[in-house]
Amino acid sequence: MSDQEKSKSTKFGYELQATDGLARRGEVTTAHGTFQTPAFMTVGTAGTVKGLTPDQLRNTGAEVVLGNTYHLMLRPTAELVDRHGGLHKFMNWPHPILTDSGGYQVMSLSGLRKITEEGVKFQSHIDGSKHNLTPERSMEIQDLLDSNITMVLDECTPYPATHEEAAHSMRRSMRWAERCRKAFRDRDGYGLFGIVQGSTYEDLRKESAQALIDIGFEGYAVGGLAVGEGQEVMFEVLDHTMPHLPEDKPRYLMGVGKPSDLVGAVARGIDMFDCVLPTRSGRNAQAFTRRGALNMRNKRHEDDHRPVDDQCKCTCCTQFSRAYLKHLFRAKEMLGPVLLTIHNLAYYQELMAGMRDAIAEGTFTAFQEEFYSLQNGGDIPVLE
Repeated sequence: MSDQEKSKSTKFGYELQATDGLARRGEVTTAHGTFQTPAFMTVGTAGTVKGLTPDQLRNTGAEVVLGNTYHLMLRPTAELVDRHGGLHKFMNWPHPILTDSGGYQVMSLSGLRKITEEGVKFQSHIDGSKHNLTPERSMEIQDLLDSNITMVLDECTPYPATHEEAAHSMRRSMRWAERCRKAFRDRDGYGLFGIVQGSTYEDLRKESAQALIDIGFEGYAVGGLAVGEGQEVMFEVLDHTMPHLPEDKPRYLMGVGKPSDLVGAVARGIDMFDCVLPTRSGRNAQAFTRRGALNMRNKRHEDDHRPVDDQCKCTCCTQFSRAYLKHLFRAKEMLGPVLLTIHNLAYYQELMAGMRDAIAEGTFTAFQEEFYSLQNGGDIPVLE
């Protein structure tokens, strides 16, 4: 069946399959297949997960990837990707793809951008060319990329922000969200997600969630976190935001995070995550394991015959030793970052699969206790 035929016959949807406390197990259906939740979406910024082929990525357990609207609109351009059949064909990933709106990257350009009610005018960090990213243009770009899950354009509120600053920013994002909904091209198998803003203020988060529900979206994201507020504050924001989001739609925490962030957020009802941490860390010799993180440049690994994680079944852990990985990083061989990226992504996917199984079996509390006891003896973050 062709992609076009699938998009005509497959409705975008979310099925809630099991709960354990606030934790949820489910499935998201798109025109390019399904993915299980809680899900970790590997970040493929420029249409690639750095150092990995699509087959290697799939073998880590990945079911869905995230593409970056800002980077792809500048290079190679969304129009070129469209001429090549969309991002699925262009990067040879026939599975679900989510694209961000480009807002976060544009907002971080500081002196190179100007925010107005219309949108954001900015200069490219590549060649200085000028662009105007509006809600309508963001929808057009993501449509050209053929993204299964499109994100609304929002203003990323800086942290910290006063209540007045956060309210002004959030309400502009809600106006942009309404424009995105009107500009989005509805079709079977594709969905648009709204983004809840409001900084750390409970009343603003509630107002934002209600505004998005009134507009109506296929899923709801929590934005404006993982920007320096710390895990405790992030969890507090989730505690007073999640009760206001629909139970029959997927919930996505953007840009998060460390393994302990994922477990704590799943405990609060989050279904989807993305973060550059496992891939970026892999390229910089940091390995995530069941017993905490390892720095593979440390001298103590120099003559260690053990794998990075003796329970991991990835290519890195089943075929290579810590000593070999240390050698690769010391020699600056590209295989080191590739192998550790594979391992970190496999660990993240196994962590998500473990949480899904625990939710289905009603043992999520025990899963949390074991996870935090192994992670350097850490305590479970308080769940209000």
